[in-house]
Amino acid sequence: MHAFLPTIESLTVEFKSDRKRLSDIELVEAVVCLANAEGGDLWLGVEDDGTPSGLHPDHQMLAGLAGMVAARTSPSVSVTVLLVEAGGVQVACIKVPKGQSEVSTQSGVYLRRRIKHDGTPECVPMLPHDRVCRASSFGMLDVSAQPVAGATLADFDPLERERLRQAVQQYGGDRVLLDLDDEALDGALGLSAR
Repeated sequence: MHAFLPTIESLTVEFKSDRKRLSDIELVEAVVCLANAEGGDLWLGVEDDGTPSGLHPDHQMLAGLAGMVAARTSPSVSVTVLLVEAGGVQVACIKVPKGQSEVSTQSGVYLRRRIKHDGTPECVPMLPHDRVCRASSFGMLDVSAQPVAGATLADFDPLERERLRQAVQQYGGDRVLLDLDDEALDGALGLSAR
């Protein structure tokens, strides 16, 4: 696999300086951040302005880096690590896949990548509502099926049942719903528990 050093950071490109040896914690957090967005490339040994500065001597033997990342992420993130020559120095391109669910560090840190108002990327904490949205986007959570504290069937607009019946009839939904009375329809839709 071959990789070319991008010129700027983006939603899917992160540069990390390794002059003072990037800590394992910071490296794993950067992987988690990318995995909780679209995945991407983490460039170790590259300054924020895109200048390749090289790997710290402790990181020049890249064997074991992928295992360390997998061991310190939950669920484990399987990265690919490439040694790349850039600007006369060696840097590492760590290819991070998009997580198939929300990803955290082993110590429970959830981060996500986003674009700031000025167009530059940043990693920010994943708040509870971010985690719910992410789970919903993967089909792991149906937000519309979440119970609403204190709600009763009296809070439901009866016209909505009629609109649903019309939509089923007009757009070819499950016609069995058309024959149900209101109570049975509410049960079939999961609006009430029996």
